[in-house]
Amino acid sequence: MGEARGKTIVKGLGFCASAIGANVCSVDVDEEQGKILRIRPFRFDDEYERDHFNAWKIEARGHTFEPGYKMVAGPLSFGYKKRVYSKNRIPYPLKRVDWDPQGERHPETRGKSKYVRISWDEAAQICADEIKRIHDEYGPLSILVQGDGHGETKFVHGTHGCQTRMLGLVGDYTLQARQPDSWEGWYWGAKHIWGMDPLGQQNLQNNVIKDISENGDAVLFWGADPETTPWGWGGMMASRLCYWFSEIGVKQIHISPDVNYTNAVHADKWIPVLPNTDAALQLAVAYVWLSEGTYDADYLDTHAIGFDNFAYYVMGGEDGIPKTPKWAEKKCGVPSYTIKALARYWASHAVSIAHCNGGSFIRSCFAHEPARLEVALLGMQGLGKPGANQFKFIEWSLFGMQSVTPMPPSVEIPSCAPAFRGRQYSVRPSLIPKTMIPKAITDPPVQWYGHIAAGLPREDQFVGPLTFPLEGKERIHMIWSDAPCWETCWNGGNEMQEALRHESVEFVLIQHPWMENDCLFADIILPINTKFEEEDIGTDSDNGQWSVVYYEQQAIEPLGESKSDLEAVEEVAKKLEQYGGIYENLHARMMDGGKTVEDFIKAGFENTGAAKQMSFDEFKEKQYYPFPTLDRWEDLPVGLSQFHDDPEGHPLTTPSGKLEYYSTVLADIFPDDAIRGPVPKWVEEGDGHEERIDSKRAREYPFLIVSNHPRWRVHANCDDITWLREIETCKVYGPDGYGYEPVWVNPVDAGKLGLKTGDVAKIYNERGGVLGGVIVTERIMPGAIYQDHGARVDSIVQGVGGLDRGGANNLIAPSATTSKNAHGEVTSGFLVNIEKVDVFALAEQYPEAFNRAYDPASGVLVDAYLVEGA
Repeated sequence: MGEARGKTIVKGLGFCASAIGANVCSVDVDEEQGKILRIRPFRFDDEYERDHFNAWKIEARGHTFEPGYKMVAGPLSFGYKKRVYSKNRIPYPLKRVDWDPQGERHPETRGKSKYVRISWDEAAQICADEIKRIHDEYGPLSILVQGDGHGETKFVHGTHGCQTRMLGLVGDYTLQARQPDSWEGWYWGAKHIWGMDPLGQQNLQNNVIKDISENGDAVLFWGADPETTPWGWGGMMASRLCYWFSEIGVKQIHISPDVNYTNAVHADKWIPVLPNTDAALQLAVAYVWLSEGTYDADYLDTHAIGFDNFAYYVMGGEDGIPKTPKWAEKKCGVPSYTIKALARYWASHAVSIAHCNGGSFIRSCFAHEPARLEVALLGMQGLGKPGANQFKFIEWSLFGMQSVTPMPPSVEIPSCAPAFRGRQYSVRPSLIPKTMIPKAITDPPVQWYGHIAAGLPREDQFVGPLTFPLEGKERIHMIWSDAPCWETCWNGGNEMQEALRHESVEFVLIQHPWMENDCLFADIILPINTKFEEEDIGTDSDNGQWSVVYYEQQAIEPLGESKSDLEAVEEVAKKLEQYGGIYENLHARMMDGGKTVEDFIKAGFENTGAAKQMSFDEFKEKQYYPFPTLDRWEDLPVGLSQFHDDPEGHPLTTPSGKLEYYSTVLADIFPDDAIRGPVPKWVEEGDGHEERIDSKRAREYPFLIVSNHPRWRVHANCDDITWLREIETCKVYGPDGYGYEPVWVNPVDAGKLGLKTGDVAKIYNERGGVLGGVIVTERIMPGAIYQDHGARVDSIVQGVGGLDRGGANNLIAPSATTSKNAHGEVTSGFLVNIEKVDVFALAEQYPEAFNRAYDPASGVLVDAYLVEGA
């Protein structure tokens, strides 16, 4: 009684840490007496009158759709309080118990050894000494920086990549180049048929939602789950749009192996298709249109080149196999009559296609083919005509471009870039594509084409071949990571575990808030703050309502001995200064001559239009500024309508300016590429992949796994939120009390295998196995099994052929990339088998793994990895 009341603080809780200025899911955080009491929806109108907003409105078919004034963030954001106070937080700096920088380093025990507590002073000194030693013995390019990936979005404290600024000042480093992991097929394939830099998806999306509302008959949700995937990147505006489509009578047709959460609520029609077989379905649709003459030939005459080559292939001229619905039925599991019905409906209605990025459709072997074929089909039905475009439910305004938002845009897409102190995005002389890291460590040299980044133009894919290591330079001897999710986000995770134990890797340094995944392979671990423990600035331009810039006060004091990512790097920089030379005054240079956190926040604020409307002090007092809707937004051209109406005056960014059904560039530069050739097609196997249901491998591994973005996590983020783990579909609690990652099995398959709901099963192939809790359900089609990707690693046996209790199925994904000249990840749509296991027998066989400190409410605890008494 009588004590001072707490305060309410604005925070952004999106997971776009690798993108500058692309936060989402703004929330209000109620703090009192140094504790987070609750997290509530942020309100745009707390400090501003309604007439400030110039609210947009879409009116169609007697109904009205308009924004609310409350942020529609998802449950991941509101449950995040439990993540902050997780029992898995790293409390202080840690050193691997059997790693001695002055003696035996024992790389072979990484992932198995436990940790002892050390001080920040000792940890920073070890890190500085190791950097200096690596520089002197091998050169700076033998330090690999893993500084990207999804995590809390921060600006000044830059969740990922702060170390790149420091290492860039003391010589150089090798950058782990992040391939376009959510756009794999679009980037590697679709760009070659319609351009669309930077991502390969349709980037002209102005007023597409308005257009569909007024003119569209249906939306195909192809491998998309808007009720799940956008939660970490765009909140729940996508959910509102699905309800809107139902309200106005726009049909929603779902094409996917599973009845996902959107499908279950909104679908007018579900077309089950086996994972990574969409290309067969697409080719059969094209065959129906060609054979029945129901495609727009006049449009193709003026808007496309090479269509005759494509038609020749579809009709069987190239290989003697017409791509009929009967042919496709055996490949993709969709009955031929359903294929014909889909093709005929599509040909006689205005149809758009929606995506959420990621998922089985676009992140599997040969994923460039279904991406190209989707664009080919859109073109055959007059791409850009009223009601016929492609759009995505997240990244409404990614990269600050008005053109990529299908929603009415704000007057400004704010960028706080001057405040950003995270990863530097410049293309570096020495780099390794993320998908090739294990091989680059264990078996260099490696070669590839392109600098491998989602934001680079199409032409970059033809640069090369590039090589690591550079001529005369050393292999990797040190890894500094602040994105420890390799095993749960990319392909071939078991091979990565072995790479991290390779004798050439002498030092692994990881900084992170939580003890999970790759952290278990570190030699030194630095404890990092969550954004609630930091002062920062943020923007939210991806919520579909209004763009906003906000001041993020510090909500609570740092827990344990944690520091921000920037502060952790500064601690190492201070120790390096003792060596003099290029290290002298390193800390000051990192901070641009001694700027404070507030200086950077102010610089970020002044880079936005908010600075024209208010002072910095007023901004800090109000905590945010929302940008009104752009005047006359409805006059912006719709999607690709200008290309549709005038292809010469508004060309695409392909070499010809038109849709290229035959890519002369691919034909010229990669003439020997039998997989990604000039014409999109069905690929059976090749380039290290044998993942089709009629392959020899399928005799032993007869199921295709679909592994989507998880419902209750963003990759491994949020896997320890107790409130979410209480939800029935989040975990399946086995007879041993462990929360296993759910595995959906169709009743037909479950009956043959003797599986029932609640059983613990092993999903496996020759690369290893992962456990899961069985749910027998008709929400997955026969011949496929479903398990979300990104679960926390909890290894029973590590490395190739290993077994994981946590269900991290990226561990058993192929190590080969999309194809030989397309270096994307393959993390879904691959062959596996499944069988029931006896967890008590496994516990007897592996007592140490089954007796780790564990809490069913939050998962494996940090205590499991600490020496007793540490």
